[in-house]
Amino acid sequence: MTGPQQEARAARTAPPGPPRRATFRLLKQLFTDRLALMGDNAENYGDVVRIAIGPKAMYLVNHPDLAKHVLADNAANYHKGIGLQEARRALGDGLLTSDGDTWKTQRRTIRPVFQPKRISRQAAIVASEVDTVIKRLAGHDGPVEILHEMTGLTLGVLGKTLLDAELGGYETLGHSFEAVQDQAMFEAVTLSMVPQWVPLKKQVEFRTAREDLRRIADELVEQRLANPIEGGEDVLSRLIASGSAEGSSRVRMRDELITLLLAGHETTASTLGWAFHLIDEHPEVAERLHAEAVEVLGDRLPEHEDLRKLTYTVAVVEEVMRMYPPVWLLPRIAQADDEIGGYHVPAGSDVVVVPYTLHRHPEFWTDPERFDPGRFDAANPAGRPPRYAYIPFGAGPRFCIGNSLGVMEAVFVLAMAARDLELRKVPGKVVEPEAMLSLRVRGGLPMTVHRRERRRSAEAA
Repeated sequence: MTGPQQEARAARTAPPGPPRRATFRLLKQLFTDRLALMGDNAENYGDVVRIAIGPKAMYLVNHPDLAKHVLADNAANYHKGIGLQEARRALGDGLLTSDGDTWKTQRRTIRPVFQPKRISRQAAIVASEVDTVIKRLAGHDGPVEILHEMTGLTLGVLGKTLLDAELGGYETLGHSFEAVQDQAMFEAVTLSMVPQWVPLKKQVEFRTAREDLRRIADELVEQRLANPIEGGEDVLSRLIASGSAEGSSRVRMRDELITLLLAGHETTASTLGWAFHLIDEHPEVAERLHAEAVEVLGDRLPEHEDLRKLTYTVAVVEEVMRMYPPVWLLPRIAQADDEIGGYHVPAGSDVVVVPYTLHRHPEFWTDPERFDPGRFDAANPAGRPPRYAYIPFGAGPRFCIGNSLGVMEAVFVLAMAARDLELRKVPGKVVEPEAMLSLRVRGGLPMTVHRRERRRSAEAA
């Protein structure tokens, strides 16, 4: 058999993967260490892996060219998958969980809020919010839960920049979103076989959180309806205008707001948590950040134009997102049969592109477990890997709409914190990743805060 017949037979071949006898081990990893589940199988079986767990089979894709195929070239064949399907119970059909024409309409409505010119005009708001938090941290005598602080900061920034609203009074938001993530991942790993009415602690917390999020979203809409902003460019104003024009229901507005509140704060807060951990582990990075912040900013607040000058700070943010991408898993479901890397993928299959493993692929990254911001040195663009080897914001039509705001916020936080403070992990704190809808630090990140003088390093001088 030769030619087309051979190719057809090859395309029907299933990818390699762990044997059926490994089911118990795979189930244990699925519940307790999802990063190891993905990383171990990518290392052992290659760039396309079929992982069969019970009645389900999942296809792991771990190569830039193949990620491009799933996320961009053949994106229409792949709808949202594991985890995001389950999150729909709380988030509804928001931009994160919807597909098809609904998603296109939602994205078209919200996209103008994230236009570069509008985001650049929000820089002063972001800097002011960061300044308030840095000054509050400087006044702490004992340990501070830095993830809690960053969650509050990112929610505050989101409210003022995207919603033109104050979110400071909604102190339950962070906890409610944690409960949503916990439940979504629980349903994903149990194949949604545990009914939600079963009174497990996490399910009770989820139901409470869902009602809390819906209440907050409804209140925000009511407040804006009562106090409309003429010519408002914010998300609330655009959703209300779009709803009136299209006859959309209040439920759609609520779904979009809940989705935006989650996606708009969680990813940046997670990135900042990992950044403070890694900077504490690498004092030489902290010194370079401090020197650059003093050199570029002096005593003033950062401006949007400073993003082009804070080159090392930007590189640190990019390297943090390489090692710990906030969106660590991009799950899809194949709508029709497909071929990926020469292997057959049947319709209905769960296909996952995993930025966490892709960002550590030894073919594209030298010493991938080492934290090295120099990989993203702006003076050496030729040293960067292929486009789809680095996808912290996803890729293709679903590329994260809020990436520029998130990066600006993270850069401002790190620059201002490095200029004025030293944050050190509490002795004995073990830092481990927790792979939920986002990749966060398990159990929080207590740190002590120390003021520092604004001095330049000898290297910078």
